[in-house]
Amino acid sequence: METAMFRIFRPALTLFLAFTVLTGLIYPLVVTGLAQVAFPWRANGSVIAVGGKPVGSTLIGQAFSAPQYFWSRPSATSPYPDNGLASGGSNLGPTNPALLDAVKARIAALRAADPGNTAPIPVGLVTASGSGLDPDISLAAAEYQRDRVAHARHLSPQQVQALINREAHKPWLGVFGESRVNVLALNLALDKLHVAHVD
Repeated sequence: METAMFRIFRPALTLFLAFTVLTGLIYPLVVTGLAQVAFPWRANGSVIAVGGKPVGSTLIGQAFSAPQYFWSRPSATSPYPDNGLASGGSNLGPTNPALLDAVKARIAALRAADPGNTAPIPVGLVTASGSGLDPDISLAAAEYQRDRVAHARHLSPQQVQALINREAHKPWLGVFGESRVNVLALNLALDKLHVAHVD
């Protein structure tokens, strides 16, 4: 009886152990090794360092609220904005009063930070992305904030626009997606430009 049961379970146990080693050990090690060789910066999280200290990733948005910085898209993650452990949108429909109140508050904050700007506010500055972690803003969203940032930094709008143009990512193959700019990279480049301007 025991021998018959062992004959039945041995192939299943053998396959279980083999696939555990193959898919749980060998495959992850091979994929990780290839990623480290082919594109190590991306495989390690696309982390930006300043002075040898990590300040963020180009893959995860950060909340900026000071007038001298470009602001990111709003984040709907909880319990705090841009929480990488809680990626997700608010799941509020377009007619939900809570969403409408949030958008109105964001519009008011943008207007208060730049009262002289009467241009239409790009939708990406008042609505969260599906992930809640969007690290990029559209060129329209960056250009809407250009004059506020220039004024706060004592730079000309032309200097800040040149920086936006330099940091902009064009659509893939010139067709797929839209032009965008990474907010963290743009703000770090802005800090460098401001230091050079002050010096």
